[in-house]
Amino acid sequence: MNAVPARELSDLQRPSGGFAMLAIDQREAMRAMFSEHMAESETASDELVSDFKVSAARVLTPLASAVLVDRQFALARFLSEPIVDPACAIIAAADEFIPGPGEFVADVQIDRNLDLKSLRVQGVKALKLLVIHRPDGDRQATIDMVQEFTELCRENGLISIIEPVAKAPRDGRDWNWQREVVIAAEYLGHLGAQLYKSEVPLHGVGADEELLSACHDLHDRISSPWVVLSSGVDADLFPRAVSIACEAGASGFLAGRAVWRNCIAPSGYATCLETSAVNRLRLLGETVDAALARR
Repeated sequence: MNAVPARELSDLQRPSGGFAMLAIDQREAMRAMFSEHMAESETASDELVSDFKVSAARVLTPLASAVLVDRQFALARFLSEPIVDPACAIIAAADEFIPGPGEFVADVQIDRNLDLKSLRVQGVKALKLLVIHRPDGDRQATIDMVQEFTELCRENGLISIIEPVAKAPRDGRDWNWQREVVIAAEYLGHLGAQLYKSEVPLHGVGADEELLSACHDLHDRISSPWVVLSSGVDADLFPRAVSIACEAGASGFLAGRAVWRNCIAPSGYATCLETSAVNRLRLLGETVDAALARR
């Protein structure tokens, strides 16, 4: 593996060299989570979503090595107010989500509304790009977008993070999600992104040996350091998944739902963030440190 020199990623790492990064860049998906707890005729407001992100960051960033946030709801506040712990790096989401039938994110393009030079000056350390992979998708267009993204990051002195996510084909063909996660890594894992954010193989279920083998399979296809995300994984299973992924070569996580999902509510979420979410994030950070120490 041709790993990126540690000095280029150190702003995002714990002292152990691992990544314990918090994701709160969810957009319409987070709004929908709140709306599940509201009357059918109600929709969560922008203010509610933004305030939750701010509260989560204030409580949780002292335990995180980096925090990922979106322009739509909270980035400007994170940069202008004392919200993020000084020791926690800020990662800006550089993806513009395109919705589709039944999907909050059917496609993605690079967010052209971000002033990258200004973000760097304001202290942003990295950019993240969600990348949709479909079995019937335009692979060359996806490669071109990732290469443009990594070059933009390089030109502006920002760490590049890509997040490939496998989705169902539009043409209705049979498909295997696990196989597509591996295929995505195969053609996207060597395009120059400095950090690869992967879905957890097998959604984190199954015997330890099976999950370890699947993580090794992924590791062999990624030429940069990589971390796992928590979407699609039961929150209680995620620490085990992180530990096994690190045993196979991963270096940590960039995750949100496994930390704060159970705190989502229109009101009264502060106590849950200060207890349940803090405990989950602390455990995950300790899990990464312990896993890397065993290498």
